[in-house]
Amino acid sequence: MRWLSYGPNALLFHFAERPSEAAFLKGRAIVRDLETNPAPGVVDFVPGFTSILILFSPALVPDPRRHALEWIARLKSATSASLPPPETRLVPVRYDGPDLERVAERAKLSVQQTIEAHSGAIYRVYTLGFAPGFAYLGDLDPRLHTPRLATPRPRVPAGSVGIGGEHTGVYPLETAGGWNLIGRTSLRLFDPDRAEASRDPRNAFLLKSGDRVRFVPQ
Repeated sequence: MRWLSYGPNALLFHFAERPSEAAFLKGRAIVRDLETNPAPGVVDFVPGFTSILILFSPALVPDPRRHALEWIARLKSATSASLPPPETRLVPVRYDGPDLERVAERAKLSVQQTIEAHSGAIYRVYTLGFAPGFAYLGDLDPRLHTPRLATPRPRVPAGSVGIGGEHTGVYPLETAGGWNLIGRTSLRLFDPDRAEASRDPRNAFLLKSGDRVRFVPQ
């Protein structure tokens, strides 16, 4: 594991060289440790595929670099912890997106075969980013890997199911986006009211890192 100073109040820790099953499990264990055992002075943390950015309060931790080796020891220890079984979420989808036929043509599949390939896998939530609740889902059938659009759409409706490169995912909010749209779901992936009702901000997000996702054709 190695670290980099990321401005005056943050450290970036790399726990793997490239995305893999081992890297995914390490990252999940680190996030679970930070969630269940909050450290004094930590303001926030941002996990990635092979790294985690930890932001510190300048009032409580004026020079995070002095504590980098202590954090490496903690994060290494966290990676050996066991993880609870992942949640599996079913996401209903109407496969009627404007890019579905083009994705099928590129994959040399029929539209129905493309739907079957996309809905036949169980995906893993690798990380959240880009927009609140936007989950990057891995393990997409290689035949469906499709480059992002050369020119992003200025508006993509909430609930749109798309493919971007080797990942698939669902737009939780209306936003600009460059993924290939193949369908849509009625599920709300980001819902602040859900968080307020439960008094837990994490519940605003339907999907969480480590979850499993299966798309169900409607």
